[in-house]
Amino acid sequence: MSDSDGATYGSAAYDSTIGIQAGTVHNSNVYFVHPDASPQEKYRVGVRLLEDGIPGRAREMITDAIAHGYTNAEVRFHWVLAVLSARTYHDLSTVEMQQLHHASGLVRGYAEDEWKDALRVTFDLLAALGTASGTAGPVLKQLQDLPPRQHDAILRHLDLMLTGGLKDDLWAETLERAGAERFGNDRVKRVWAYFEPLPIGARAVLPRMDTEAAAAARAALPLRVVLFVVSSAVLGALAWIAHPVQAVLESLVAVGASRVAARYGVQWWGRQSRPAHSADAGAVPPRGPAPAGDGFTKHVHSRFDHYFSVRTPHSFTPEAWLAHTTEVRSDLAAEIADLYRESRISVDRVTWLIRHLAEEARDRHNDGTLFDRHRQDPTPARTKVLTVAALVVLGAAALSGLSTAVSGADEPGPLWAFLALLGAAWSGYEAAQLWLQFRRERHRVAREARRYQEELAARQMAYQRWKAFLDEIRPSELEMETWFTCDKTWFVDEALRHHRLTWRDLITHTILVAPARPYRRARVQGGPWRYSHYVIHLFLFTRDGIREISSDLKFADSTRKNEQRSNYRFDALSSVQVTENADVGYDLELILTNGPARKIRVKDADAHQLAPDESAREISEISLSSAGFTHTFRLLEGVAADGKDWIERRNPDNLTPFQVAD
Repeated sequence: MSDSDGATYGSAAYDSTIGIQAGTVHNSNVYFVHPDASPQEKYRVGVRLLEDGIPGRAREMITDAIAHGYTNAEVRFHWVLAVLSARTYHDLSTVEMQQLHHASGLVRGYAEDEWKDALRVTFDLLAALGTASGTAGPVLKQLQDLPPRQHDAILRHLDLMLTGGLKDDLWAETLERAGAERFGNDRVKRVWAYFEPLPIGARAVLPRMDTEAAAAARAALPLRVVLFVVSSAVLGALAWIAHPVQAVLESLVAVGASRVAARYGVQWWGRQSRPAHSADAGAVPPRGPAPAGDGFTKHVHSRFDHYFSVRTPHSFTPEAWLAHTTEVRSDLAAEIADLYRESRISVDRVTWLIRHLAEEARDRHNDGTLFDRHRQDPTPARTKVLTVAALVVLGAAALSGLSTAVSGADEPGPLWAFLALLGAAWSGYEAAQLWLQFRRERHRVAREARRYQEELAARQMAYQRWKAFLDEIRPSELEMETWFTCDKTWFVDEALRHHRLTWRDLITHTILVAPARPYRRARVQGGPWRYSHYVIHLFLFTRDGIREISSDLKFADSTRKNEQRSNYRFDALSSVQVTENADVGYDLELILTNGPARKIRVKDADAHQLAPDESAREISEISLSSAGFTHTFRLLEGVAADGKDWIERRNPDNLTPFQVAD
């Protein structure tokens, strides 16, 4: 994928976590059903569950819809697929067998359409199970003539049900479809977005309230003003007593000069001085220094280093840019760590903001404002000249007033005039300093409030852009399930070719998928966990024993490695055990008579990552079913219990065929 500047970066940047990564749960109402939902709505959700690889919940939804009177050929077709999906004939209970036989008798009552044809073909395929090879030609022709939607659905959901020669006849077509869809819909460039954590909202540093110094200045200002007024009044009164006209002129000059000095002095000294070299001077300090072992803070600093190294101005190498922006990165990292340091908040959720700030720093460098986040225009020379001139005139008027007061006063008049001038000068200076400090504080608060609004708005826009981008390219559950199904189909074909087996040579097969570390994982609410790395275990059951093939799968590009193969007789599998621990996960343990026990981690713990309205047991069952655990455990348990006698129970000749009523 590419960023706004055309720089390309792949999903590897988002998949570098070692070990277990906290999972992402996408907020979605895709599987949400209101208690008062109509049967049609329940059916719609059931179909979506079935398409997304959750047949157990799909059976419940569609059965509920049928029970409330919503039934036709389309509904029955999807109900049959939900009953048979990811199961073999022997996995069906007696009640389910009776229900299927009952449903086959309903076919003739439906109106003629493509759904009735698909339903009839499905039951004809079930009826062909266990028949001699070559006798299923007519039903295979009927299957081929179905519309693609119904045809593909039957092949996908009856994958484990169809075996032997029937599966051989369909396998080339199944493999061709898997090859066409395996990398469809731009899989390689989009898969990473499914595992990308939901970005946390934009935040910015709030402006500080008045400091203690500003509050003290505001409290002390009235006393200085009163002293200044009293001193000035005493000096003015003494001057007026001596020479009234001259005193009035001096007072008018002093007042005018004071107003000019106040007006232009505020523009010069009433603003906070420009920040120093720091990129974050004037910002609110963190609530407290991050602990030395604070993993979140370390990861924030690491991400800043990474994105500053890949978002460099044209004139800098990554190393030079990192050296040039050391203080900038440190300040920004401290700010972000303080804003988002919360329990269970992953740094991945603020990566979008770190990336935005790195781009912003690069752009500020290009604008020449990298180290001047609070740039303010310099004070004009005219303002400085008028301020100085006004102060000079004010001083001259004060000295002239003192001379006037002293010239016509008797003892101790000159002393009082001198003391009044000193009092006015000291209190005026102090009052001016306190007032300027108060004005500077108001200016700072206004500037920081303005900066807060600007930064928050910019970050909110960046957040919305990133979230919209993720929503646009994130694969759907159907796409993820389709890609994974194609991967498993391709893996099975390679295993069959390696062992030179055909489907006629197999009694049955099963696939168990488990997370492989390191991985990232994610799911939608109500759906199974999906992982960025898997270990796929394929068990091929033949009359000679079990062939087990396992391989690591990187889901993003469907590459596999570390393939391992083992063979063992039926009687070599002595027992199968399952260990369940809410804090650890599910482990499947295979115990062989001629080797060490092998433990397979089927699912990691996830109870702490459930939405308030989700059931831990329900989500666990959905994830285990999606992983193929239920079917695999039932098969291996049967082999461990019966040994080679298990073959007779699985003999296709023992199947009870379905008969579709005319």
